[in-house]
Amino acid sequence: MRARRSVALVAVDMGYGHLRAAHALAGALDAPVLELDRPPLASGPEQRRWSRARAAYEALSRSSQLPAVGRPLRSLLEAITFIPHLYAARDQSRPTGGVRVLERLARRGLGRGLLEHLHREDATLVTTFYAPAVIADLLGYQRTVCVVTDTDVNRVWVGRWPAHSTVHYCVPSERALQRLLAFGVRREFVHLTGFPLPPELTGGPDLAVLRANLGRRLVRLDRRGAFRDQLREEVAHLLGALPAAEEDAPPLLTFAVGGAGAQLAIARSFLPSLRRPLERGELRLALVAGVRPEAAERFEQWALAAGLSAAPGGAVEVVREDSFAAYHTRFNALLARTDVLWTKPSELSFYAALGIPLVFSWPVGVHERANRRWVLHRGAGFKQERPADAWEWLREWLDDGTLAGAAWAGYQRLPKFGTARIAEVVDRVGGG
Repeated sequence: MRARRSVALVAVDMGYGHLRAAHALAGALDAPVLELDRPPLASGPEQRRWSRARAAYEALSRSSQLPAVGRPLRSLLEAITFIPHLYAARDQSRPTGGVRVLERLARRGLGRGLLEHLHREDATLVTTFYAPAVIADLLGYQRTVCVVTDTDVNRVWVGRWPAHSTVHYCVPSERALQRLLAFGVRREFVHLTGFPLPPELTGGPDLAVLRANLGRRLVRLDRRGAFRDQLREEVAHLLGALPAAEEDAPPLLTFAVGGAGAQLAIARSFLPSLRRPLERGELRLALVAGVRPEAAERFEQWALAAGLSAAPGGAVEVVREDSFAAYHTRFNALLARTDVLWTKPSELSFYAALGIPLVFSWPVGVHERANRRWVLHRGAGFKQERPADAWEWLREWLDDGTLAGAAWAGYQRLPKFGTARIAEVVDRVGGG
């Protein structure tokens, strides 16, 4: 095989989803992650334009979750992220307002630094955000791979003339594939790959790391053996003997609700419920603040108010880093030992494929509602029950094997090889 041509791996900080997918691909593509709103891709004016857009989106996301005043803002967010019913009209190729706005911005110079970089490096563009792909296509750039980061997508992911587009889309779900076809993208330009999961959490083609982590997780989640009594032979056939050393280890619950911090206050509701199991060593807890110091401060204040200072050392941890790259590395290490992930249905929905059962808070936007439906239909996750009663329903699910069953369903039913498959598409598009 010829050597892979230069790759420009581009993301943008509009929530963690686009960055998370790009960083998972960086090693497989041997390319650093470039951010669309930073040098060398963006000049000062472009940086300011993207910064304003990010600030507006994050403010809308957070404000839309407020109890009373958030209702009209939720309606606005739903309108912005609106995705029509797939079966209502098979031809959904008509451009929307979002498509026309992005086109106008591109013709006024948005993305000029990106195009100059691509031509200078003779690079294949690989992007986890729609704007670089649409702009490059509009301006005639031929080698573009766009990685879709949700199970269903808004029309803005495709330019004005889908039938003439040369963008190759790597999609994580059959639903996203059908949606792009309804938008008018040609079938040969849509590749069903799965989502790019971090290689350090899968372990290569044999999934050695994933299977080892899952084996330990199943023991911790199935504390009364209900799940293993039912599927003992199937589990042994695929994973081998499960580690007896984990038999009395407390499961780790990780709470991570997104980069915009729209739902942090859920933790304030559930922390008092978890005080006794944390003190008794029946549970461990990780609260993920990402790169937000204000989120970490709130977690620490709420934990103190809930009386968690008496919990044994290491029972509660707050995860925060100064940069996304450092956070991404630490978060992946945390997921390797996580037993239950409580999150909103963002890109982390795809991480159920690692054999981690998901508990979903409410979705922020139409695309997150689609992600949640996709996981629930496959038995790999659940809608959260009342947060104030968290230990009551978590304990029940631990006792009857429900969480262990969801971990197994995610491993069995969700795609795990997205990173390698996307790399293969990039090689074909780039002529490697």
